[in-house]
Amino acid sequence: MQIGIDLGATKIEYVLLDNDNIELKRDRVQTPKDYEKTIITITEIVKKLDNKSGKFNVGICHPGAVDKTTGLIKNAHNSQWLNNKNLIKDLKLKINNNFLSENDANCFCLSEAFDGSASHYETVFGIILGSGCGGGLVINKKIISGANGLGGEWSLNQMPLTNTPNLKSDKILDFSNRLEGYLSGKSIEKRFNEQFNENISAKEIVSRYRKKDSNSILFINEYKDILARCLVLIVTTLDPDAIVFGGGISNEIDFLDQIKKKTSLFINEPNLKTVFLKPKYGDASGVRGAAILSRQSSI
Repeated sequence: MQIGIDLGATKIEYVLLDNDNIELKRDRVQTPKDYEKTIITITEIVKKLDNKSGKFNVGICHPGAVDKTTGLIKNAHNSQWLNNKNLIKDLKLKINNNFLSENDANCFCLSEAFDGSASHYETVFGIILGSGCGGGLVINKKIISGANGLGGEWSLNQMPLTNTPNLKSDKILDFSNRLEGYLSGKSIEKRFNEQFNENISAKEIVSRYRKKDSNSILFINEYKDILARCLVLIVTTLDPDAIVFGGGISNEIDFLDQIKKKTSLFINEPNLKTVFLKPKYGDASGVRGAAILSRQSSI
């Protein structure tokens, strides 16, 4: 048995999988947004799922990366209260289970590469387009997090546009100049509402696009170009067999074929072999990936 926990900014989702990846239990609770209370909540979840035996491995996915030297979480932009905390160490002070933690996008990608929509492919890149934006890389069903724990974190890149600040600018690290500042749900809402003097959600923007609203068509067509330009960074650097798109914004996108065509045009590769996929497990991919992570630790 393996336990997976998805520690999100607003909810903590958990799952219990058997050794055949069959889901035995899945539920969610609200995230306390207080570090000490989060430790207590996760401890209570684990005790409930393994009957206080301490025998089950536990995988946890969360925003940000883990410093391999210190074990501290970093770059958790949507969960600032996790930064500079050693989550695994603090949990082990409470209960005896074996814990592992990873970036949430990495676990999403692991789930889909392991037994999801990309299970037949060797090199898989997973993209999260939700309220934030993230990415993960899995090769031969193993997460590649890199020397700094930043493998796959494409959203930290500067936008590949000519009007981004130079390296001497004070704005070089601004969120607005990074990929996430253009592709995430929050940035979509901010840019659209400022451009058209509206106050609507990203989901409503896409809904209006489908209904042929002129402003939404103009905006989403520009978004397609931006997303394709950003995908060029992945394709030309990693040349993955598959890219899996997850997250709330990805769930609304029904034009992946257009995105692939635009990506092909930007790199002058008309027969782009990389496949663009939706996730098999949807929003449950992250928590399932965390459980699979815990299983791999015992192999």
